[in-house]
This record gives sequence, structure tokens and C-alpha cells, in this order.
Amino acid sequence: MIERAGAGPLRRLVVLRHAKSARPGGVTDHERPLAPRGRRDAPAAGRALAEADCLPGLALCSTAVRARRTWELAAAQWGTPPPVRYDPRLYAAGVPELLAVVHETPADVETLLLVGHNPGLEDLVLTLAGDGLDDTLDRVREKFPTCAVAVLSWRGADWRDLAPGTALLTSVTVPRGGKR
Repeated sequence: MIERAGAGPLRRLVVLRHAKSARPGGVTDHERPLAPRGRRDAPAAGRALAEADCLPGLALCSTAVRARRTWELAAAQWGTPPPVRYDPRLYAAGVPELLAVVHETPADVETLLLVGHNPGLEDLVLTLAGDGLDDTLDRVREKFPTCAVAVLSWRGADWRDLAPGTALLTSVTVPRGGKR
């Protein structure tokens, strides 16, 4: 992993868009469940994070059913999942709201997982990334699909130090599980 110059430890913000959701009639947007593909892809995201040695010390998750279920299925792939905080501010949030929640992260957390929704997550990644490895920035600009995982690295003494353009986008993956 490439490290950016700056003060403080290397930190990582892992951004996970919820897995593919269903749209059943009579169900509010907040209560939408995962579709069969989403139930296959979410565990694949958990496995991909474990294989990349990118497990979080804390997870922040939207309260929407599809985000909570994505978190549960991904975290079930790890021996001991980290603590999770379900935060209603992450539902339908834009960059200012997402960044405000991230800034509240305790300083002892070096890797934070954020589970939420587009377009906010895509906008957050593009706002925070001052640069990206290979074609990562172009890939996010093109599309940040369901179950996409972006990893941003930066140095800072505190999560409040994370600001627009201060992170390096080190990877973007879209884990998929099993047959469709």
C-alpha cells in the first residue's frame, strides 16, 4: 500500500455501497430488502475485505434494511466482526453529512468501514481522493455499482483531519458471489 505524507498513523476509510436490493410493492425505500443477487454479493464483499487484509476496527452503517443486511452478510465472513454503529444520518446522506459522521470516529480506529448508499458514497470517494492508484478514480467516476468497495488511505492524527483531496484512492473492487 502506498502511504501519503503527513502527520499521524496511516488510516483507511473503506466505503461499501449496499448490495443489490429488491423493490417489492408496498415497501418503503428504507425497508427494501436485498435481492437474491445482493444476498450472494454481500458475503463476497466480506471475503474480499478479509483477503485484502482490510478489516475495519469499526463499522458505520445506514439504518436502511438493505445496508444493514449487507453489513451482516459481509461481517459474517470474518472471525470476529468489529463493533458496528447504525446511524440514521447515513441514509440518503450527501458528502457533508457523511463526512460529519466519519469525523466523529474515535482516534484509535485506524480502519473504518462506511456502509451506505449512492449517490452520496460515490461523491464522498471522489471528494476525498486527491489522487488514485492506476485507474481507480476513472472507475468510480464511470460507475460505483451496488456492492462496490473503495479504499481510501491517508495520514492523520484524528479522523477530523480527513478533508477533501487529502486521501489516496488505493483500490476499487466490485465483489460478486456465485451464479446469477
